[in-house]
Amino acid sequence: MSNLFNKKEPQVTINSVSVPDFGWNKVEENDSRIVWVNPEESTLISLNFFDIQPDLPTIKNLDFLKDFYRNSISEANGGVVEVSLLTVNNVPSVKTIFKIPQPERGMTYIASVTIPFENCSFVIKIQAAEVGTTGIRDAVVLNKMLMNGEVTVGEDRLENWFEDPYNPNFKNGTLMNKSEQEKYDTEFPEHPLSVARRAIIDAVRQTVFKPEINEIAGFKY
Repeated sequence: MSNLFNKKEPQVTINSVSVPDFGWNKVEENDSRIVWVNPEESTLISLNFFDIQPDLPTIKNLDFLKDFYRNSISEANGGVVEVSLLTVNNVPSVKTIFKIPQPERGMTYIASVTIPFENCSFVIKIQAAEVGTTGIRDAVVLNKMLMNGEVTVGEDRLENWFEDPYNPNFKNGTLMNKSEQEKYDTEFPEHPLSVARRAIIDAVRQTVFKPEINEIAGFKY
């Protein structure tokens, strides 16, 4: 009986979850983070392990999560492209895509999936940066929208071009623009946002849990 009551928690580590490396070069590995970078060094995939209770406010209220991430990323002058719920191997998880302005020009896009448990969490992250010539996707789509009247030029700004995807009244940070909608990814498959969206989906589909993951308590909120 003593063995029953003294049963230890399963030992969960970063190696309890595996993600695809896409054949990229491993550039970092420790107890909390493994990183692979593509040959052009413009995109990375990382698996991150947090051996503490998640600071995620909820996994059930999507509207609350949208507000939470919108306010958080705008404080870093970034913007929300997507916040959604999904499951990874039947575990409720959160997917986010953010845009962050680079110091000189262009954007870095960060697509992440957070897989929370009661006392730890894993985050799969794709980071893709604009390099070389930037702004082509924006310019092509903007020109089309100006021509068909979907976007107009106001006194000092473009009207109906920059907009948070879930709250049109939110104006802080670096807002999503209409060219960053998913429907344009096929038109610009090599754009970093298209790459990040595609890669995070592929990563989630190929994520594997070790048996010990099934023995730990799930996230309750």
